[in-house]
Amino acid sequence: MRLLQAGITPIFSVGDYDSLTEAEYAQVANSVPAHVRYAPEKDYTDTQLALAKALAMPEVTAIHLYGATGGRLDHALANLYLPLTPDLTAATTKLTVLDCDNRIEYLTAGTAVYQPRAGYRYFGVVCLTPVTGLTIQGAKYPLTNWSSTVPFSWASNEFVLATPIRIAVQTGTLALIYSRDANGQKQFN
Repeated sequence: MRLLQAGITPIFSVGDYDSLTEAEYAQVANSVPAHVRYAPEKDYTDTQLALAKALAMPEVTAIHLYGATGGRLDHALANLYLPLTPDLTAATTKLTVLDCDNRIEYLTAGTAVYQPRAGYRYFGVVCLTPVTGLTIQGAKYPLTNWSSTVPFSWASNEFVLATPIRIAVQTGTLALIYSRDANGQKQFN
C-alpha cells in the first residue's frame, strides 16, 4: 500500500495482507500485475515469501529490503536472520536491509572489504551463527582470528577516516551493519 500510495507499482506482491482492509487489498489486487494471497496461518513470513520469489527470478542480482527493522522486535530479528533460512541462503550475496539509520549486508565464510559510506560512522559486525577465524582490519577496534560457538555482536566499531574495513571469517555467517547515531555521540573520541 505504501508503494502504491507513493506512486510506485510493484511488479509482484505476495503475502497474507492481514494488515490491509479488504478495500486496500482490492486496490493491491487491481494494481499489482502479479500478486499471490496466502492464508495468515503459514510457515513462512510475508517477507520470507517475497524474498523467495525474488531469489527465483534469474534477472535479480540485488535485493534491497526496506521497512524491515522498525516496529516489532520479533519481526526485526526475523528479518535480520533471513539469510539463515534454509531455502533463502542464496540471499546472503544479494540482500541488503535498509532503514533510515542502518545498512545491513551479509558475509558467509570469506573475505570482503567495506568502504566508508557518507553519513555512516559506525560499522557493526554481528555473528549470526557460530564463527571461526573472524578478523577485522582497518577499523577503530581491530580483531584477530576470533572464534565463538554462540552468536555475538561486535557493535559500535568505527571507520577511521577514509580507511576501508576488511572482514575475514573462516566459517559462519555475519551481518555487517553500517549505522549512524542521529541522537547520540556528535564527535570522535
